[in-house]
Amino acid sequence: MLRREFLRNTAALMVAGGLPRAAFADAPFAPQPGPWRKFEITTRVEIIASGGKAQAWLPLPAVAEPEWTQPLGNEWTTNAKSAALKRDAKYGAQMLHVEWADAESAPEVELVSRITTCDRAIDFSKQGSVQPISIAERKLYTAATELMPTDGIVKTTAERIVGWAFTDLQKARRIYEWIVDNTFRDPKTRGCGIGDIASMLKSGDFGGKCADLNALYVGLARAVGLPARDVYGIRIAPSRFGYKSLGANTEVISKAQHCRAEVFLSGFGWVPVDPADVRKVVLEEPAR
Repeated sequence: MLRREFLRNTAALMVAGGLPRAAFADAPFAPQPGPWRKFEITTRVEIIASGGKAQAWLPLPAVAEPEWTQPLGNEWTTNAKSAALKRDAKYGAQMLHVEWADAESAPEVELVSRITTCDRAIDFSKQGSVQPISIAERKLYTAATELMPTDGIVKTTAERIVGWAFTDLQKARRIYEWIVDNTFRDPKTRGCGIGDIASMLKSGDFGGKCADLNALYVGLARAVGLPARDVYGIRIAPSRFGYKSLGANTEVISKAQHCRAEVFLSGFGWVPVDPADVRKVVLEEPAR
């Protein structure tokens, strides 16, 4: 997978909107909205010695938020017998489903996706005129899932964390700070983790990677009525704050997958939250 930046601008796509100021000794964490930039991502799949029926599902850019990101379309070439766009009806995830004929000895596909994105920053000193989410969206983003229950130990933990916090912002901040203080990044975790938050809380093992630690944030937030969601994607630019672990530092971004969290706060909208990246910096970056 290759990344080609159209604009000669090295500012990072901010995927760590929740990092505290204290984490940056040399460069104060004061992100500002930046200009829109365009990126082109090329994904190439070759199946070696398929020996029968072969098919593949390639993820496509699907998140469309007018404040910070928009997909610009996809193109592909393949020797497959069929290639079709698929969309998850519940969450909106999109994929290119490719299926080859049984007789195809060297299945291959090349997908080119384009997006435009910009840095974003949330000013918590003042609320804006943000459109509230719909009843259906609130129901979706406060609902429990198989790996992210909102009752039992998840609910009791969340209620203990938020305590006597009165505002949604206070609750969101307390959950964030609790995860930063109590979890750790476990480099032995396979991939990005699976996000089985009830098992984490029951076992007391708070180690994992982004899909574990940020899913823990989402589940705890939902358990106290805050709409929250995971956002899966890939890092496509270097960190503007000089952290190698928080950005894509080469043209090949095959291992740059990342999951972060977002919480919806009245007056602020969807706010990026990423306690997992704080733990990653603590583990992988030298002290400043």
